[in-house]
Amino acid sequence: MRTIKVGLLGFGTVGTGVVRNFQRNAETIGKRLCCSVELAKIVDRDVAEDRGVQLEEGVLTADVEDVISNPEIDIVVELFGGYEPAKSFILKAIANGKHIVTANKALMAVHGEEIIAAANRQGVSVMFEAAVGGGIPIISAIKENLCSNEFSSILGILNGTCNFILTKMTESGGDFAPELQKAQDLGYAEADPTFDIEGVDTAHKIALLSALCFGTTVDFDQVYTEGISNIAAIDIQFATQMGYKIKLLAIGKNYGDQIEVRVHPTMIPKSYQLAEVNGVFNAVRLTGDFVGPTLLYGSGAGMDATASAVMGDVIAISRDKISGARSRVPIMGYCADQIKALPIKAMSEIISHYYLRFTTIDEPGVLAKIAGSLGKHNISIQSMIQPESHTVDSVPIVLMTHAAKEADVSSALLEIEDLNITSQPTRLIRVEPNL
Repeated sequence: MRTIKVGLLGFGTVGTGVVRNFQRNAETIGKRLCCSVELAKIVDRDVAEDRGVQLEEGVLTADVEDVISNPEIDIVVELFGGYEPAKSFILKAIANGKHIVTANKALMAVHGEEIIAAANRQGVSVMFEAAVGGGIPIISAIKENLCSNEFSSILGILNGTCNFILTKMTESGGDFAPELQKAQDLGYAEADPTFDIEGVDTAHKIALLSALCFGTTVDFDQVYTEGISNIAAIDIQFATQMGYKIKLLAIGKNYGDQIEVRVHPTMIPKSYQLAEVNGVFNAVRLTGDFVGPTLLYGSGAGMDATASAVMGDVIAISRDKISGARSRVPIMGYCADQIKALPIKAMSEIISHYYLRFTTIDEPGVLAKIAGSLGKHNISIQSMIQPESHTVDSVPIVLMTHAAKEADVSSALLEIEDLNITSQPTRLIRVEPNL
């Protein structure tokens, strides 16, 4: 029986999960693969730390060259994260003829084109199922099971930290800061949670999914990204009152000649499936011309779920190697010469419904002035809430608009600000009433 040898770069949380999967399910993997897969080398800076798993003598090393330049290694699994030195290690491994499996969504979203071009020149595979959605097999679904479809949209809840915080804010009525602290105490949020709560992690993922679904390149710098740190308890309460939930939503849409790729807090109807994705779970809703809308749901992160995705890629590459297949599935799901650069629609041009919360001075005529400015910029009001109880000096006014252009809404809000009738910045949340 042939043996496929794997080298692992990184022995942190996910790396430990990969080792556990290798060890616990080796027999099952062998039965499914019809060959043996051996974890031959593991690279980590700290070779003395106890990770709770037993390794054979000589497997753990601090020298990355023991993996990326080792002629016996067939597949390199990169779990260091970040841009460097991960990119340099991957490129050198590719130059040495190694296939690559990575969970590094930031690297693939920002530098993926360079890595994929190198892999195509060398005739090796790069797989990154674990980079998006943890244990949800979304990338293989797009590239293989659903690949006969033209995709029109992707909607995703792709960050467990943010989804946990918003879920707890909805359940408790609490504000953002204490719920973030709970997430950190439970290990769902990093000590520095900036990439998660400001939407950057989610933006990396929707950039990759949009490229895969729409057959294009995505310039990450053009992905509109807004996080959840400004969401207040009062916004959650008003959303609930109006029949919505607030989620950090990743949105990709295909119009044929251009695409939308954006991340921001979004109000979605409580009756929709995505609204019921709570806690640290993730979900992705794809819409294809033949399959229609389909929802994939599961654990979005964590040691075991991510390790499962990594191992799925290792097994897929191993199957290709033992069958003699080469580039059986294109790395980005489309033949390299068929990937076209589609422009990303500017945020100023998108059409959405809007939730607007004004904090105004308490005097007659304020609502008329707000409505007048909105109407002047082609924005019609769908519904309004004006609570009876409020502070002495300020009055909250909450409006839901009909569909409007982002540029018009921005212009109207600037005009309203110049009227000097608001005492706090206006809160804007985009609304997707028709998913």
